[in-house]
Amino acid sequence: MTRLALLLAGAFFLPAQTHPIEQLIAAARENSPELGSLLARGLPGMKGRDGAVVWGQDFLFAVESPEAAMVSINNQPPTPMRRAGTSNFWYKLATLRLGATHSYTYTANGRSLGAYEVAGYNPDSYPIPGTPQGKLSAMHTHTSRIYPGMTANYWIYANAGVDPDKPSPVTVWQDGETIAGDVDLLRLRLQLVSDNLVHKKLIPPMVHILIAPGTVGSKALRSTQYDTVSNVYGKYLLEEILPEVEKTYKLRADAYSRAIAGASSGAICAFNAAWYFPEQFSRVLSHIGSYSGIQWHPEKNEDGGYIVSHKVRREPRKNLRVWMSDGSNDIENQSGSWPLNNIELANGLKLKGYDFHFRFGTSIHAIAQGALDLPESLAWLWRDYQASNTQQRYEMEESERVKPLFRVSITNREAW
Repeated sequence: MTRLALLLAGAFFLPAQTHPIEQLIAAARENSPELGSLLARGLPGMKGRDGAVVWGQDFLFAVESPEAAMVSINNQPPTPMRRAGTSNFWYKLATLRLGATHSYTYTANGRSLGAYEVAGYNPDSYPIPGTPQGKLSAMHTHTSRIYPGMTANYWIYANAGVDPDKPSPVTVWQDGETIAGDVDLLRLRLQLVSDNLVHKKLIPPMVHILIAPGTVGSKALRSTQYDTVSNVYGKYLLEEILPEVEKTYKLRADAYSRAIAGASSGAICAFNAAWYFPEQFSRVLSHIGSYSGIQWHPEKNEDGGYIVSHKVRREPRKNLRVWMSDGSNDIENQSGSWPLNNIELANGLKLKGYDFHFRFGTSIHAIAQGALDLPESLAWLWRDYQASNTQQRYEMEESERVKPLFRVSITNREAW
């Protein structure tokens, strides 16, 4: 994948010692003749989905199209975009508010070119002067035994302060290819956020394992790995991936010092791993979780992800701390309702007295809300962490205890 920073750092017409995204936005502001080539080389996957970069209140929207393109921001009427030189990239700079998510839709001749959301990032998602930076490893490739014939890539990001010879806390991130390298700047900004929070002593220095879903030949196994409700993926992490990582970094073995995170199918995957192995993972971060019937196979007597909330309600309480987020405009399809299933899970956690937090907004199926919340969600998950401890009994916060269960109301039709 193209590395944005390396590409833009050599752009002679832009000021030195500025962040790559600042440089790209400066090029757009000046309508630089190099902007088209920078967009082509510098933004991974620029096909309409991740076609936005943000720096402060500057939002650069860009899309590739042979025809003149338009953009609708936050459901406003579409406005024309400007062509980047003689390229097929079209762009628009906008000033939008921070602390919120913003939707956008690209069109050309009435055809949709893509729609998504972007975060108006909070301050801890930007470089803080004097903050030591962590270290990202090269890509590793693992061949699995538990998933025969499958290979998967992973990266390791170690915050400053991690000593390879001393056991460190660890977080496992699903869909790690979306976090490794500069693509992270367009989405979660995990590397920036975690470094800042470590510097501010809000989370401990830790090892982040960024693991991509696997493939067998050309067949993607993401849904099989992530959406299947079983203990198989957890075994894969514990028996294969973590031992590989420990050849480079020692990891703490106590669940108190281990977290697991993901978005969409990666979120239910993370929750399942902790559910089946609470003695190994006790902190869970779930964004836009796919607690639906994607891998429901009644002919094999296999339940789909909708069963997770019922397991929480009916099975003994486990010692887990869970941050969830979703939005009212998330997916509705034949596999289920993402908003309703997330609410069901949140209420299950509430009824059983779990230490949980549920952020329910209006977002679509996008990482923007999770990115906006990341400084808060990571600090919340790791609050009160003490390196000298190996366990803690998680209890629901009093601020949550006094709140009612989540209820559903109709907002887009007559209620009666």
